[in-house]
Amino acid sequence: MIDYTKEKMERDQNKFVQSSMALLKYYKTITDQCLDQLTENEIRYRPDDSQNSILIIIQHLIGNMRSRWTNFLTEDGEKPWRHRDKEFEDSGIPVKDLMQDWQNVWALVFGELAKIEDSDLENLVYIRNMGHTIREAIHRQMTHCAYHTGQIVLLGKMYKGRDWQALTIPRGKSESFNAAHFTNERSRKHFTDEFLQDD
Repeated sequence: MIDYTKEKMERDQNKFVQSSMALLKYYKTITDQCLDQLTENEIRYRPDDSQNSILIIIQHLIGNMRSRWTNFLTEDGEKPWRHRDKEFEDSGIPVKDLMQDWQNVWALVFGELAKIEDSDLENLVYIRNMGHTIREAIHRQMTHCAYHTGQIVLLGKMYKGRDWQALTIPRGKSESFNAAHFTNERSRKHFTDEFLQDD
């Protein structure tokens, strides 16, 4: 199991890394909750050879994150052993095995993030020989995950139609959601707290 509890984050991480870990966990959780609603056939479905299935998008995220975060602080993020083009082909991997790879790569990401201190954020790491501050590299990963999470959720909603179970604020519930928030005193919180409250 991945060890990125809120208490550990507060004890060990600077505020930027805490927030980044919470956002990445949020995108992972939304993706997981989407996948939980889908059949293996829906996860593998491609309208035609030019389109990506959800399985292919997950393969790509796994390949990207494994390459970027393996020896994150000491090696270029685009590893010579990565074959990005193959990530966009259906490898035939069983979905249960893909999901194990998915959990493993997230353990890698959060393990490497746990090593980063506030004083490290302006140090350089390289992706395809281009220098990024660690802060920029984290931003790059967060936005990449958000981009593909949106694709996965859109496909999932299309496949499930009226059977889709909302992952954040359900349709038609925004006013009651907001009203509940405005009955509380103002406080400093991370917006993901309520979506990740079971952790």
